[in-house]
Amino acid sequence: GTVLWRREDNHSGNLLAMSVHPDGNFFATAGQDGIVLLWNIQEGEVYARIDLGERWIEHISWSLDGEWLAISSLRDIYVFDAFGKELWRTDSHPSTVSAIAWSSAGDLAAACYGTVFFYDVSAHKLKQKLEWKGSLVSMVLSPDGDIVACGSQDNSVHFWRRSTAEDSMMSGYSGKPSNLAFDRSGILLATGGSKSVTVWSFADGGPEGTSPGFLELHSEPISSLAFSPRGMRLASGARDGSVVVWGVKKNGEGDAIGAVLMKGLISAIAWRPDGRVLATATANGGIAAWGIGN
Repeated sequence: GTVLWRREDNHSGNLLAMSVHPDGNFFATAGQDGIVLLWNIQEGEVYARIDLGERWIEHISWSLDGEWLAISSLRDIYVFDAFGKELWRTDSHPSTVSAIAWSSAGDLAAACYGTVFFYDVSAHKLKQKLEWKGSLVSMVLSPDGDIVACGSQDNSVHFWRRSTAEDSMMSGYSGKPSNLAFDRSGILLATGGSKSVTVWSFADGGPEGTSPGFLELHSEPISSLAFSPRGMRLASGARDGSVVVWGVKKNGEGDAIGAVLMKGLISAIAWRPDGRVLATATANGGIAAWGIGN
């Protein structure tokens, strides 16, 4: 891809999270300094900042309608509007929040030790809990909001269906799957946990009883994953600073179609909704936007 702009040193301490606004014009970054920066994606300029004090911010996520920005720090989740005004915060969770995500219906999900919580943000109340005895380290929701996938400390991926509360598990990873991403159809689930990306297919009753595809090019473990909102492209970032864009097939196999190298562990990757710009962030505070061709 062609680099559109780069920025350095906007955060003090490690940069841990990034999320692109659904309209594609803005994005947010956050990290150990307790600051959330709201950026214009075209020029790479900051237009607002949110200061939570000396609290590490591990996760941020825009709601699908772009009205709300969820921010997690330790056991707490804050909800702000697009201009940086705080609207609500949840009660403290029983353990550190390890992941947050918005469902297609507008529910806010939060993963903690042993539980995924679903909140109705507009009503300021808890809506549903899914429980499993284990430490959940990552989470993603399918586009229709029914499938909840969580990476676990025991080197497995745990699945629930919200509609039935049925659950299942895929194990055998060499490390904990700390990065997960669904494609826009909800058929493919990409997972990290090693140097390769493991891609499961939910087609034809999968992923149980099926073999995944493997995407291999990184020299160190995967640290970030994101499917393009358009088409079958997957971006993966790794601890070695490499970012690879893959063309993925419906069976989970694929080929690398582009790669770049940044200085430092890739801590976050996010696509603009049209799939033509990929934003990448490194743990040491480097941020870049890349133009991605057709």
